[in-house]
Amino acid sequence: MELAYIPSPSRGVIHLGPIPLRGYAFCIIIGVFVAVWLGNKRWIARGGRSGTVADIAVWAVPFGLVGGRLYHVITDYELYFSEGRDWVDAFKIWEGGLGIWGAIALGGLGAWIGCRRRGIPMPAYADAVAPGIALAQAIGRWGNWFNQELYGRETDVPWALKITSSTDGRVPGTYHPTFLYESLWCIGVAVLVIWADRRFKLGHGRAFALYVASYCVGRFWVEYMRVDDAHHILGLRLNNWTALIVFLLAVAYIVISAKKRPGREAVVEPGADPSTGEAEDDADADSDAGAKHEDAKGKAEDDVKEDVEDDVKEDVKDEAGSGTKKT
Repeated sequence: MELAYIPSPSRGVIHLGPIPLRGYAFCIIIGVFVAVWLGNKRWIARGGRSGTVADIAVWAVPFGLVGGRLYHVITDYELYFSEGRDWVDAFKIWEGGLGIWGAIALGGLGAWIGCRRRGIPMPAYADAVAPGIALAQAIGRWGNWFNQELYGRETDVPWALKITSSTDGRVPGTYHPTFLYESLWCIGVAVLVIWADRRFKLGHGRAFALYVASYCVGRFWVEYMRVDDAHHILGLRLNNWTALIVFLLAVAYIVISAKKRPGREAVVEPGADPSTGEAEDDADADSDAGAKHEDAKGKAEDDVKEDVEDDVKEDVKDEAGSGTKKT
């Protein structure tokens, strides 16, 4: 008998007249806003300008969405190109299906383009946005809940997810809510990266690498629990192998980077003031400095002028006194 479970929504889309409002899309959008908001706060604290993270996100987010969709379509091509399937569905991103590996890869390319245009070191930007990306993933995973997808094995635990849909081969029942497990894990990853960054002053991309490595650990475990169709290599799901390889690469980067480039970047954005943690306007700063210099210079000139006048007066007085005696 089912005493408790997490209910699934009866539908993942609500129609506001002719406009469909999809829960999956809302989760992605909210996640992006949270990532930009937190990334902006961390960027300013590192000495960058307010708004820079959002400007670069204009490049990173579209690239990330395309990359995430490409990875999903390529690794699950049979869902779109096998017999009886419509290849046009590959473009229906609002119906779900984003691979985080492709999203990070192409999203990173977009961020690199944005950073290059602004003269900003890409590793510093990646460090600033890393916890925000983890939180965006935590929020985005709830899109799977709206779509009743990517759940784990059958279970009767009190926090089991109840699946009611029978479309695309689903079998109604209660399953492990792997979307929830991964969401909670991503929140933990964000907290870990923020703590480690403050404690060890991570720089040159090491905070981002820590996010990648720690996410891969949780993803390997969650992926192992899932029961949806996936390609297997040597008994492991494809995403398990991806998580393992990416984890090793991230750890290697942390070790090598710490030896070659210890510490963190002194300047993360041209024209910003790293000493205050706030970006300042160069013209105003130069103007203030110039004004202070002129004030000091003027005061010094006035002091010299007064000293000269005093000396002249004394000499005139002495000469006057000397002339009287001679007469």
